[in-house]
Amino acid sequence: MPYTPHTKDDVSRMLTQIGIEDESELFKSIPQELRAKSFDLAQGLSEFEVYENLKEMASKNDTSKACFLGGGYYDHVIPSAVDALSGRSEFYTAYTPYQAEASQGTLQALYEYQSLICELTNMEVTNASMYDGGSAMAEAALMAIRITRRNKIIVDSGVNPIYIEILKTYLAYHDIELVLMQAKGDGVDVDELKSLIDDKTAAYIFQNPNFFGSIGDYSQIVEALHVNKSLAIMSAYPIALGVLKTPGELDADIYCGDGQSLGNYLGFGGPSFGILATKQKYVRNLPGRIVGLTNDRNDKRAFVLTLQAREQHIRRQKATSNICSNQNLMTLRATIFMSLLGKDGFKKLALQNYNNADYLKSELGKLPNIKIFNQSPTFNEFVVELPIGCDEFLDKMSQKGFFAGLKLDNLYENFENRVLISVTEKRTKAQMDSFVASVKEIL
Repeated sequence: MPYTPHTKDDVSRMLTQIGIEDESELFKSIPQELRAKSFDLAQGLSEFEVYENLKEMASKNDTSKACFLGGGYYDHVIPSAVDALSGRSEFYTAYTPYQAEASQGTLQALYEYQSLICELTNMEVTNASMYDGGSAMAEAALMAIRITRRNKIIVDSGVNPIYIEILKTYLAYHDIELVLMQAKGDGVDVDELKSLIDDKTAAYIFQNPNFFGSIGDYSQIVEALHVNKSLAIMSAYPIALGVLKTPGELDADIYCGDGQSLGNYLGFGGPSFGILATKQKYVRNLPGRIVGLTNDRNDKRAFVLTLQAREQHIRRQKATSNICSNQNLMTLRATIFMSLLGKDGFKKLALQNYNNADYLKSELGKLPNIKIFNQSPTFNEFVVELPIGCDEFLDKMSQKGFFAGLKLDNLYENFENRVLISVTEKRTKAQMDSFVASVKEIL
């Protein structure tokens, strides 16, 4: 990254202009414990010397640990062709394709992305991406409000708690009742849900597999919602759709998900993109944009933006969304990733994730001090109950070379000793056996 130096006078004038005395005030919202410490670089170093110093510091980061973290972001194998093709300048530097005549390559890539997502989800239409899985879910909730003209959203306790916080933020200044179901085990409490559904209910949001990794069959729930003229909003980990019932097969009305697992790196939590798909009859309420295929005046195939729902375009104050970020590169990577795998390869990938997780869950379940929390079948994540606290467990496992999972005690009440463990196709049998042996040693 290039660095442009500023004189003390430059800095002083900029601070005066924005009304602060010191640049540290720009970062006051970041807690002190999360701020980077001083690099202690000597004065008067050349660019090369500074670079070498920083490389030495970076080398101290431990990247050798086997990763069993999940909870929404996953450590998957990414074929080298994804990097090679998405890194081409035609794609890497492309921006939002407002001028169709100059953006045919980007528009076609987005069109192919939409086609692949519709095949993966069995939904009829999808847009050309959102910010991330959380914003996609929030936009799905707003869609349901517009479609049904009702103002109550029920959210299952198995939904990613980070997504729930995003939902709360999005809906805070709308006249919308957000009903959060309380966690009861690892699945949906059908009786509680039925008691909450009424003539004000716009939609019920559920996640399958849920945040605990458990798989459920929501077919009867979706039927009950439709009888009540309410919508079913399904969130799902895209890889799981290789083997589980798709949103289309469940007759869900809206699907939302996060696309990080489709060819995108973990990258300290991003960048990612959100997936939002729905039925054809709801297309006019779909936020963002849709790329379509048509013929130009010379009767040649052409790709165009057939739907743009942003406020500064034709709909103005009637717009369904203010989404305006450019997620082209992330969706391009997903398109290449899915194209390389193909239908059979995608199914094999999903089965490999399931089988690896099932093996590790079975082996950990044999240990006397470990209890598997999940009562339902799981996909590639599951929760373990430990005889020690989450922090102590994760710290000891870290010392043995593992990012052992995601602690749940700061996300749910009475989860002080529960950890969510995730397994992908990258985890070898040797790593999993070593993981089990390490758990046995520290407990």
